[in-house]
Amino acid sequence: MKYAIVKIKGQQHKVSEGDEILVDKLGTDKPDVKVLLVVNEKNVKIGKPEVKGVKVKIKILEAEEKGKKLYVQTFKAKSRYRRKIGFRPIYSRLLIEKIS
Repeated sequence: MKYAIVKIKGQQHKVSEGDEILVDKLGTDKPDVKVLLVVNEKNVKIGKPEVKGVKVKIKILEAEEKGKKLYVQTFKAKSRYRRKIGFRPIYSRLLIEKIS
């Protein structure tokens, strides 16, 4: 099993070839992908902070995709103040084509 830990827009994701992942909205520009760790069967390479010579090829499937609606509720005690608001985060869907 071959997989890698990559850092995209400040978040770390465990990916392998053929995976689809959701990351924060990127727009149309290619993201900066940093490879932090690579695992091949029994061989493990750990970066300091990045692994040299390893690249992850990605493809943007959807530039903008809405996520699940999240609700936030606030209230203040003893004053009958209650408020409920919701929002849908916007993600980008990426396909991991190759880890080399």
